[in-house]
Amino acid sequence: MTRISVLRYSAVSTFAVKVVNMKVLRAIKSVLQFQIIVAAMLMVTPVSWAETMDSGSPEQVVSHLHESLIKAMREGEKLGYRGRLELLTPVINQTHDLDFIARTTLGPNWTQLSTAQQQTFTDVFRKLSIGTYAGWFKSHEGERFEFLERQVMPREQIMVRSRLVPLKGEPVRFDYILRQGKEGWRIVNILADGVSDLALKRVEYRAILQRDGFQTLIDMLKKKIALTEEE
Repeated sequence: MTRISVLRYSAVSTFAVKVVNMKVLRAIKSVLQFQIIVAAMLMVTPVSWAETMDSGSPEQVVSHLHESLIKAMREGEKLGYRGRLELLTPVINQTHDLDFIARTTLGPNWTQLSTAQQQTFTDVFRKLSIGTYAGWFKSHEGERFEFLERQVMPREQIMVRSRLVPLKGEPVRFDYILRQGKEGWRIVNILADGVSDLALKRVEYRAILQRDGFQTLIDMLKKKIALTEEE
């Protein structure tokens, strides 16, 4: 399976959720696509990239991420996994609200964890998120990112729509959901060809936490981190 094929199946952070069967994934995808269509109908007309680009804007945040990913891909072999990890760590921290994503992933289960458990989960979740980027974006085969448009979403969020275009084959659409916090606009979810990374993680992580407990969830995440080094 080519890298582009894998990227089409799942969002960037984990790119594959083995514990979720295909029926659940298709159901999640259908619901998310319906929600996006409805939101687009209710909100203002999409605005082009050129009309909205400014320093610190949602588009600028996504642009910074894309530029860094292309750099990691072009220099991937020379940098190696550790070098790509060093390159991308500050970028992911600057462009993503990983603390918010971690809390949202566990939902109501978050408040049932102790303070120490919350910190442990957040730290491991952060390492996995960054490690996944470093593991997947490791070589350049002529791919380029293209920006499509901005859409206003519910709850004062913004969607920046883009796609990764390979030299051969079909493009992969990446839609970034951003929210504005104290540190500015940050990515809080990514949809790859309409499939929500956050929704997939919710299904997987909550099921493991409820069925097998906190330590099993942490052990699973650490195994995923180790796998990113082998990609």
